[in-house]
Amino acid sequence: MAVDYLVIVVYLAGMLAMGWWGMRRARSKSEFLVAGRRLGPAMYSGTMAAIVLGGASTIGGVGLGYQYGLSGAWMVFAIGLGLLALSVFFSARIARLKVYTVSEMLDLRYGGGRAGIISGVVMWAYTLMLAVTSTIAYATIFDVLFDIDRTLAIVLGGSIVVAYSTLGGMWSITLTDMVQFVVKTIGVLLLLLPIAVVKAGGFSAMRAELPTSYFDPLGIGGETIFTYVLIYTFGMLIGQDIWQRVFTARGDRTAKWGGTVAGTYCLAYALAGAVIGTAAKVLYPKLGNADDAFATIVKDELPVGVRGLVLAAALAAVMSTSSGALIACATVANNDIWSRLRGIAEAPSDDHDDHDEVRGNRAFILLMGVAVIGTAIAIDDVVQALTVAYNLLVGGLLVPILGGLVWRRGTVYGALASVVVGGLAVIALMATHGILANEPVYYGLLASLAAYVIVSLATPATDAAVLAAWRERLAGRSPELASEPVTAPQ
Repeated sequence: MAVDYLVIVVYLAGMLAMGWWGMRRARSKSEFLVAGRRLGPAMYSGTMAAIVLGGASTIGGVGLGYQYGLSGAWMVFAIGLGLLALSVFFSARIARLKVYTVSEMLDLRYGGGRAGIISGVVMWAYTLMLAVTSTIAYATIFDVLFDIDRTLAIVLGGSIVVAYSTLGGMWSITLTDMVQFVVKTIGVLLLLLPIAVVKAGGFSAMRAELPTSYFDPLGIGGETIFTYVLIYTFGMLIGQDIWQRVFTARGDRTAKWGGTVAGTYCLAYALAGAVIGTAAKVLYPKLGNADDAFATIVKDELPVGVRGLVLAAALAAVMSTSSGALIACATVANNDIWSRLRGIAEAPSDDHDDHDEVRGNRAFILLMGVAVIGTAIAIDDVVQALTVAYNLLVGGLLVPILGGLVWRRGTVYGALASVVVGGLAVIALMATHGILANEPVYYGLLASLAAYVIVSLATPATDAAVLAAWRERLAGRSPELASEPVTAPQ
């Protein structure tokens, strides 16, 4: 294991080094939060794929393959479909808005700033829980690596992510995510996938050993597939962690085509995880927990050195999602909640104020990082935490966000009603039916839609000047935000 340990230590040290390097580039709010809005197609595609394919997609995806066979790919497949839909239909418009948060988009669309703080609280809860679930996953990986206590594993892994995210913001996260994308591709797709299939005797032996349901594309069940699409596909369209990556694109074409490449990669990753899990079922038919399939096949079947690289790939998956969720959580907490509560307007764009804004956002990343680590230690159920996050996101924010993009008649009062009614419905139904039940997101989303349409039609239409400014912003003809420097067209 000494070689495996060396691979992991070198990898972690490299993450911290990139955080230090990124700190030298993040000199303004735009650089720190959205990498200066200047990522090209290759880097944009890699980092977008890295953030959406986290520990749940890697460890959880293999676990679903172990439990259901090839149809276990549907969870990650739904994530890929969502990223494709976002990239093809919405990403160009989102990139042209030149904002930092989803709540700022709602303010621009509906006017008055009244939708921002409520939506900000919901989005903050979502990003916090998303960061928590990623951080919990460190316990599984570090247990395989070093056989250390769960709490220590969470603190160790979480501290590394908090350190490089705090130092360089989005630049550090972008650089580390690009490395993580390469490591995941090599470790999971090019090494673990073929080795697992060969060790299981090939596809013919897998078919002979397992029930036919393991090779049924719909074997996991139609209702489960529908729920995955509803939660994850639609969740990809509106999450702050995803939008903040769209904001990093240097232009419309980068956001659209780079995201399309990333979404297609996710579909391949989904199938790979399911196949690996299916192979693990042949090799270890009686595992007590399906989520142990990834760690077990890595530990028992891979040679020294390769094992370290694949475990580094698992760490990469967790860290990419964790860091993306962390900076999203801190951005929302600072820009959508704290600044609004204090009544602070956007700062001027001189160097001193840019420095202060970077320092403020850096402080919030550190603060939210400590909160995430503490919450991860207290919570033991990753699935429940992730379900709460996506139920709140989809039930509370999907309708007003997509409604604002596609329905001109939507009003600020309709948006507020949609967020409040949908969010409360989700919370109430989770309390009565259970967190893992399907009813909370089904009926919460319907309640949100009904409130949005009814209240919007019952209240005065959005002011014509607000809509005109919104159309100018969507077309990319508005001036840059006061807090970011004007750059030449790309």
